Amino acid sequence: MNDRSSAPAAISCKGVWQVFGHNPEQKLKAALERSGGDAGSAAANLRKDGLIPAVQDATFEVKEGELFVIMGLSGSGKSTLIRSISHLIQGTAGEIEIDGENILAASKKRLIELRRHKLGMVFQHFGLFPHMTVAENVAFPLKMQGKNKKQRRQRALEVIKLVGLDGREGAFPRELSGGQRQRVGIARSLAVNPDIWFLDEPFSALDPLIRRQLQDEFLNIQATLKKSIVFITHDITEALKLADRIAIMKDGEIVQIGTPAEIVLHPVNDYVAEFSKDVAKGKHARVSMVMDGENPVPGNMPDDPGLRTNMTIDTALAKCMELYEPVPVWDGEGKQAGFVHPSELAAALQVEAD
Repeated sequence: MNDRSSAPAAISCKGVWQVFGHNPEQKLKAALERSGGDAGSAAANLRKDGLIPAVQDATFEVKEGELFVIMGLSGSGKSTLIRSISHLIQGTAGEIEIDGENILAASKKRLIELRRHKLGMVFQHFGLFPHMTVAENVAFPLKMQGKNKKQRRQRALEVIKLVGLDGREGAFPRELSGGQRQRVGIARSLAVNPDIWFLDEPFSALDPLIRRQLQDEFLNIQATLKKSIVFITHDITEALKLADRIAIMKDGEIVQIGTPAEIVLHPVNDYVAEFSKDVAKGKHARVSMVMDGENPVPGNMPDDPGLRTNMTIDTALAKCMELYEPVPVWDGEGKQAGFVHPSELAAALQVEAD
């Protein structure tokens, strides 16, 4: 994943609340005053009053070019948060800036302009127009921008090729598979070349194999376009595969933000640890996270398997195992059944190459 630590913020959220119920702004203000500003106590008071604090005091930044994943169980508030950030729903309190612009203060006209030119959105349900071809669906946002027919067609064909659907531009949605329809949805959101991309569980309705294929396609697209992305999922495997950083939500609260390796190796509580308990940690942890970079390097290290700081633990172990000789394997009766090289044991644990 890319290091975006020094990049400026594409999205900045400070103390964002999304409360549902009667008179939420006033009741949130009163709850915060009663709790002395403590978000957890304020949320508890809101629940007692019959309100739903779907997002509680969310504060984080998404850097330019970063793929930021928000994940959690159903009802954790992740979809509500992305809708608040994109201003599909009006936030109850807090500050949300996109490229330094306070979108909570933006007029309806300005919001329409942002969505037409700056923000791209993809949701779980494809929302394609059934009477339009692939090219017409993809070009539709450009029509809303006032582009002429030639410009629309040219750009539509560019992004259709980008998502791997070239040759299908004349097909109708009913003639496409679920994965292909989702690619059309992605292409349509990219047609306006947005700076910031919001995706709410875009692959969750797809079969596992198609889902993995689209994840790979998505990573290829991101490597080419380098968009600033907020991606929602409930799947830890998907989050670990895609993310530069991950935010874990529970009951409307962000409980941890970290890189995939930090989430897997250093969960802040049992809730976060439960997500990754079945994850093969060696696929996500890097050598840099376990090496000793502080103490003097021993002078008597005869073997050098060529480890690098950014290697996964799995790959590093496989490299180390290559230094050793084959060893015998015995059957249940104590007879030698064959032999195995330690590197073969390490390779068998690797699902995919680093």
